[in-house]
Amino acid sequence: MSAVFSRGGMLALRGPIAILVLAIAAGGAVIGAAHWFAAKEKRESADSGRRLQEARSRVEGARRERDNLMQSAEVFRTLMDRGLLQGERRLDLVELVNSLRARHQLAALDYDIAPQRSLQLAGGRGFGSIDVLASRVKLRARALHEGDVLGFIDDLTTTPQGFYPVDRCTMRRIEAPADTIQPRVEGECTLEWITLKEKRRG
Repeated sequence: MSAVFSRGGMLALRGPIAILVLAIAAGGAVIGAAHWFAAKEKRESADSGRRLQEARSRVEGARRERDNLMQSAEVFRTLMDRGLLQGERRLDLVELVNSLRARHQLAALDYDIAPQRSLQLAGGRGFGSIDVLASRVKLRARALHEGDVLGFIDDLTTTPQGFYPVDRCTMRRIEAPADTIQPRVEGECTLEWITLKEKRRG
């Protein structure tokens, strides 16, 4: 032992000790570099994940916007096809009602179309580019069977030309002799004839 730690022994170990110190320092540097690279990779991975999420959000937003535009275009085409943007054509409604009366063999039909007015939407909702207008239509129909009156109202409210939602409808029986061909039911209905009008720009 004394020979190893003597002055000559220490001088002999000076080279290996220096190599050992250098090796430890190099090992520390390698470990430090490994930690630095790992942290860098983690940061870059997090940034990449965030950018990927942002890109996905933008794509999803663009997809939603595209779907909304497609739905709006479909609604607009439907409104155009049904004539809601053409304004009121009262003669067309008169012809439609008379043709439906003949189809459902109504014994009598009276109707009244009120003047057009602005329609108040639920919650005070409005649209920036169009006005929603409505005319109240009151109908009184008499028929041999209630199915004839109901069929007439159903065809009127589902016609591809125009939009006529029913506000209310009542049906009552009419007393008539059993051996006569006379109306047996009378229906009274109130509908809204809805049209759209583009707002005039100043």
